[in-house]
Amino acid sequence: MKRLKRMFLVLFAATLATSLVACSLKKDSGKSKEKTGTTTTTAVMQGAEKYAVVLKTQSSQFWQDMKSGIEIKAKELGVTVDIQSGNTEDDVEGQVQVLENFISTGKYKAIGVAPISDVNLNNAIAEGCKKGIIFVDVDEKIDTKALSALGGSLYSYVATDNKEVGKTGAQELLKQVGKNEIEVAIIEGKAGALSGEQRRDGAKAAFEKAGAKIVDSQPADWDRTKAMDVATNIISAHPNVKAIYCCNDTMAMGVVEAVKKSGKDIKVCGTDGNDDAIKAVADGILAATVAQNPKEVGARALEEMIAAVKKGITANKEIQQIGIKAVLITKDNAKKFLK
Repeated sequence: MKRLKRMFLVLFAATLATSLVACSLKKDSGKSKEKTGTTTTTAVMQGAEKYAVVLKTQSSQFWQDMKSGIEIKAKELGVTVDIQSGNTEDDVEGQVQVLENFISTGKYKAIGVAPISDVNLNNAIAEGCKKGIIFVDVDEKIDTKALSALGGSLYSYVATDNKEVGKTGAQELLKQVGKNEIEVAIIEGKAGALSGEQRRDGAKAAFEKAGAKIVDSQPADWDRTKAMDVATNIISAHPNVKAIYCCNDTMAMGVVEAVKKSGKDIKVCGTDGNDDAIKAVADGILAATVAQNPKEVGARALEEMIAAVKKGITANKEIQQIGIKAVLITKDNAKKFLK
């Protein structure tokens, strides 16, 4: 009798353990997120379609926000997205290696790319196209003629209208300091980066149209310290400069430091709408920033990849350009953008 009772207890315990394991497996098969270094894998469900995105970097708020927008959209649409980047916006070799690794796995139907320059990923993209991978260009416009010569192609291009961004920033500076032959300067991004060049060109056109004199225009590689040094030299060489347009907020914050040290009243406008820049605008330290919407850019790029896969189209003869609207932030509206 005692033996029978013990056997019953053993069988009951085994059944209970099996049930608990099954429940655990069922719960774990749902949504999960795994982060390793510069990689983010958003695993939404078993068997989900797999996509990848190569960003410039993940060390600045702009790219962190874009990554967040992609992840949110992936969760919403039930797909898996692997996101990686180079270590910095100068890490050309690292970014190429990331893309080559993505392509070599054979796991991805479509890949979004935000190249450091307009040509640095072209060879890898061309190789991926030969394997039937769809590519969507994000933020930095790729030289499509150079890509085509290599046998590569794109499905679409998603970005902010950067010329309009530069124009908007310059016009706001002119509004704040006046248009009567004032001296102005431009702090550019990285030489050869098309997005920065387009912002510079947009600002330059607006300044020239208004009759402002551009006393200097120099790249500072998207870097705060470099921008501070460049601005310090500009202010020293041109003591009558009244306004400086910067092609991103990181550089704008460096320029603000240079202006403060000079003791002069010089208006500075940045670009991107970073949190610290918006606070600086609200506090009256920065004249304005032209806020991009990197979350929306990233989300829309993922939607484009998914649409292309569903349609079975690897490339378009005429690449569709999808512009995401930017917003001018001044002291009048900055508080509503503060987090």
